[in-house]
This record gives sequence, structure tokens and C-alpha cells, in this order.
Amino acid sequence: MYPTDLTVSAVIDYEGRYLLVEEFAMGNVVLNQPGGHIEAGESPEAAVQREVLEETGCNVECGELIGMYLWIHPQTRQQFAKIVYVATFLGYDESRALDDSIVARRWMTREDIERRRAMLRSPIVLRCIRDFEAGKRQSDTLLSGMLPLQHNVDAVLANADLV
Repeated sequence: MYPTDLTVSAVIDYEGRYLLVEEFAMGNVVLNQPGGHIEAGESPEAAVQREVLEETGCNVECGELIGMYLWIHPQTRQQFAKIVYVATFLGYDESRALDDSIVARRWMTREDIERRRAMLRSPIVLRCIRDFEAGKRQSDTLLSGMLPLQHNVDAVLANADLV
């Protein structure tokens, strides 16, 4: 059994479009929310801001927690836990080099994303957008007792929505 892959990401809505990345993952080009792993000593919110900047060149302000999600890959059975926040788009630097695995930054409507569902890295991508649109938000204190998250993966999993 693989260890659980714990990441953070953000739903970033700007003028009716969501910020996604087209990236290489598992040998394919997929669509995903910008995000990634939390570095040692980093808060989940700081990780969101750093990862979005590295993957898209966009500056964001991390906002409310939408939720925690768990997806188990149907073939490999690897567990992916993602902590997802709302983030506000502040602007971007077109000249900034993006992470090596990133093909492009994409602004897409939910309908565009649904049409390209087969390209999504996981079902979490569309689920957290739907939850965002439905107004789902979690208490800021939900994660406070779990920090540092890397040492409390079991607690994160116990509070995650299975996708």
C-alpha cells in the first residue's frame, strides 16, 4: 500500500472562470487545480499561495476552507487527500517561468471543465468546484488541531469527504 499523498489546492474563480493547470501526471496531460505539497514549517494557506504562484504565475490570497477530500485511485488503490481552499485572484506575471510539469495555465467555465471530465487528474477537481458553487465552507478551526498536517494524516483522512 502506498502512503497517502497529502496536498493542498485552491478553487480560484475570476469572472465566471476557474483557474486550472494543464500538467503532466502519471504519463498523461491532465487538468487540475493549482496546488501541491506542504513544505516543512509551512501553513496550508501559505502552501496554497506558493503552489499557485509556482504553477501558474498568479498571485492569490488564500481564503476560506472548502473542505478536505479523499480519492482512492481505482487501479493502484493509492490514496490522495486534498485540502481545498477558496482563493482570490490578485493578478499574474506573464514572464514568470512555471513549474516543469506544467503545460499551461487555463481559465475555464464549469461547463468547459465538465466537457473535459476525462482529462481531470481526479474527480476531486469537479467535486470541489461544485462544493464551492454550493457555498460549502468549513470552519477555520477544523485544521488547527491537526497541525502539522504531515504528522496527522489519519486525522485529515477521518475528516475528509470520500470522492
